[in-house]
Amino acid sequence: MPALKKTGILGRVVWLGLVADRGAALASQPVDEIIARFDGPLGEAHGGVTRGSCSRVADQYPRGTEIKNTRQFSVLCAQELAAIAAQMGLEALDPSLLGTTMVISGMPDFTHLPPSARLQAPSGATLVVDMENRPCSLPARPIEMCHAGKGAAFKAAAKGRRGVTAWVEREGIFRVGDEITLHIPDQRGWQGF
Repeated sequence: MPALKKTGILGRVVWLGLVADRGAALASQPVDEIIARFDGPLGEAHGGVTRGSCSRVADQYPRGTEIKNTRQFSVLCAQELAAIAAQMGLEALDPSLLGTTMVISGMPDFTHLPPSARLQAPSGATLVVDMENRPCSLPARPIEMCHAGKGAAFKAAAKGRRGVTAWVEREGIFRVGDEITLHIPDQRGWQGF
C-alpha cells in the first residue's frame, strides 16, 4: 500500500511569480511558467538546496545555520488570499506583494494541508508541502507602498491563511492554468498532545 494517496481534490494554478533578488525587494514578478529544479524554481532567490535557518526553526538551530531548504516555494490559495484582502479592507491583494511563488485556486483549507502532502502538475513536477507559512511583517512595506495605511494589517489578517512552504521532489514545469492534484500521507493525524 502506498504511503501517499491521491485524493479527488484538484486545484488550478492561477498565478506564478519569481523573486529575482531578495536583497532588492520581496515582491515577486508574475510569470507564465516556472521550471522547478531540485534546488527550487529556476531564477528564484529563495531557491537553493540549502538555506540559512530563520526564526521559524529557532528552537532547533542558531539563526543562519545551514539547513535543507524546504522553503523553495511559497504557495497560497486564491480563496484564502481573497479572505486576507477582505479582512484588510481591500478589494484584492496582489500576490506579488507577498513574494509569492504560486497561487492555487480550489483546494479547501489549503494553509492547513498536512506536511508531506504533494502538489503535482500535469508535467509530473511535484512539490512537497513542508508546513504552514506563518505570516510575518516583511510584506507590510510592499503592501503599504500600494495600499497606504493597510500594510500593518497584513500579519493579523493572514493568520491561518498564509499558505504553505514547499520544496521540489520531482523536477518539471508549472504553468498558469495547470490542474494540480493533491496527494496526502496515508496516516491518521498525530495525537501526541
